Amino acid sequence: MTDLSAFPITKRWPAAHPERLQLYSAPTPNGVKVSIMLEETGLAYEPHYVDIGADETWTAEFLSLNPNGKIPAIIDPDGPGGAPLGLFESGAILLYLAEKTGQLLPRDPARRWETVQWVFFQMAAIGPMFGQVGYFHKFAGREIADKRPLERYVNEARRLLGVLEKRLDGRSWIMGEEYTVADISMLGWVRNLIGFYEAGDLVRFGELKRVPAWLEQGLARPAVQRGLAIPQRP
Repeated sequence: MTDLSAFPITKRWPAAHPERLQLYSAPTPNGVKVSIMLEETGLAYEPHYVDIGADETWTAEFLSLNPNGKIPAIIDPDGPGGAPLGLFESGAILLYLAEKTGQLLPRDPARRWETVQWVFFQMAAIGPMFGQVGYFHKFAGREIADKRPLERYVNEARRLLGVLEKRLDGRSWIMGEEYTVADISMLGWVRNLIGFYEAGDLVRFGELKRVPAWLEQGLARPAVQRGLAIPQRP
């Protein structure tokens, strides 16, 4: 039987199936990147719901796996060389799982790096900027009298959507006809911006053509539909 006792996080979230990849997450835009990836690849895994609202990411057990206190994080009991490996940061996990399975990342070196750059685009721009729109439009930030921060992030979100719109000209997916980790990294964030954050009108989403079509076909994928609800909230 696989022994994961070296990972303190397993004391708070025990592994019923330690031989499977362990996922510690919540169905947020960052969290669902990994659950979608796992569903797409078919890897056996065990999801554990981490309650962000109850500050579970700041417990000693969770911090032992991710010192930055953010979901998602994983333990792969069959890491490189067969030894268990713990990982955090959704972008790093996506690339690790792509390499592990040989799926959703082009084999051609040039296309591979082109895909990786779009994953980094999501990590560096799409996620942080869309998240700020959510904060200043829907959450505590909306109570701030000065509306310049909201204006700034809405304008940046519009610009970033414009980058995606241009990229998708003549392409079904970010990398053309090949669905990759680049698409997986962004689907949840664009969905969240116009759905949960209710910012579609603010960012003029209705004026776009290619991004909405890309989002619709991405959300229609069965693995994406499953991944968006994993881990299930209690």
